[in-house]
Amino acid sequence: MTLNHLPDVLKGRVILPGDDGFDQATIAWNLTVRQPVAAVVEAADAEDVAALVRHARRAGLTVTAQPSGHGASGDVEGLILLRTGLLNDVEVRPEERVVRVGAGATWGQVLAAAGPFGLTGLAGSAPGISVTGYTLGGGVGWFSRKHGLASSGVRAIDIVDADGEPGRVTAESDPDLFWALRGGGGDFAMVTALELDLYPAPALYGGRVIWPEHRAGQVYDAFLEITAEAPRELSVWINRLQPPGAPPMVTLDLAYLGEEAQAKELLARLDRIADAISDSRGLMPVADLGAIAAEPTQPAPSIARAELLTGLDAGAVEILLAKPVAPLINVQIRHLGGALAEPGDGAGAAGAVAEPYLLGLVGLGLPHAAEATRAKQAEVVADLAAHVSGRKPYTVLSPGETAAAAFSGSTLARLREIKRARDPHRVFRANYPVLG
Repeated sequence: MTLNHLPDVLKGRVILPGDDGFDQATIAWNLTVRQPVAAVVEAADAEDVAALVRHARRAGLTVTAQPSGHGASGDVEGLILLRTGLLNDVEVRPEERVVRVGAGATWGQVLAAAGPFGLTGLAGSAPGISVTGYTLGGGVGWFSRKHGLASSGVRAIDIVDADGEPGRVTAESDPDLFWALRGGGGDFAMVTALELDLYPAPALYGGRVIWPEHRAGQVYDAFLEITAEAPRELSVWINRLQPPGAPPMVTLDLAYLGEEAQAKELLARLDRIADAISDSRGLMPVADLGAIAAEPTQPAPSIARAELLTGLDAGAVEILLAKPVAPLINVQIRHLGGALAEPGDGAGAAGAVAEPYLLGLVGLGLPHAAEATRAKQAEVVADLAAHVSGRKPYTVLSPGETAAAAFSGSTLARLREIKRARDPHRVFRANYPVLG
């Protein structure tokens, strides 16, 4: 049995090299990443996923799942690329504060469905990101300071195992696999659906304030002051932006799970900084969460790098402000802490994030800019070396990095043991596989 037999066992679309649309079907959301896969399968439903896995197991093939490709690594040569976009059902059970999502559903869909009930999931900054990929990697988002990583809110996982058998995984039914899938990536089983906790969000205040670059020092001072005492309901991210063709600027992005009056009191420091170009702060529906950071919603070529910081003091800020942002587009710092540093006994493989800040560096991935982008990212990290912890959450790994950067030695060893036991023939391959 070969790739050519796939159309005989699947209801969904199979696209092979030479077929019309093959090149388009392989494209990841990040256009910088190339995906030299052997075939693309668009599964019609969970039964199709099981049939594909059974076929791959018998034929000695390997499958990698990808609803959209936001986290694509490019390490997929010769693999079957499984698109799960059609598995996009979202079912909110408000009385239980639970949502069931198919493997292809996005955070935008979940927030739109949960918001009318005064509930939210632990979403990230972009509505188009798949819930499953984000959650399996851990997921650091707007409400993580209050409720932890997205993976900590998983109640149950529908899977297809390496023999092609469907199953349901919970903390009680299979504690090892349940632990591994929550933050260890999708290297252990093919996930077809998740059941996630929802959290109260009766009021949400958020938005972005933009100032010209010459106010960057004052904005950083305010950022440090606010984050030093911020309650867990408040998340604040600071950005030095240099959009192509636009002047440099500095922004604060923020989200507060609470009422407007309390938010304004917590953020009063910002009102004393002059020359704001725009200010979108206000009460907002949960469904509009993605508007805060206003990240691109269409595929684009970019190169990203992330690092966890052990602290952020006046000296680190001086380093960050000493040089232009260009050729990067954004130098971002997210305030972490809170529940992220205290995952509790039931945490999955993602564990705790003890570091209080996350540095994000994004630049263009176009051929003429890629080398300069990577060089600038390396320069910023070298300048901040005294504050860089050397580890990073799995959810922010970038092409060229490995799962070893995300886990302690003991955690990685346990993940590898589970991988060998559950998928000895390596039918599955995650974006960043634990076995390399």
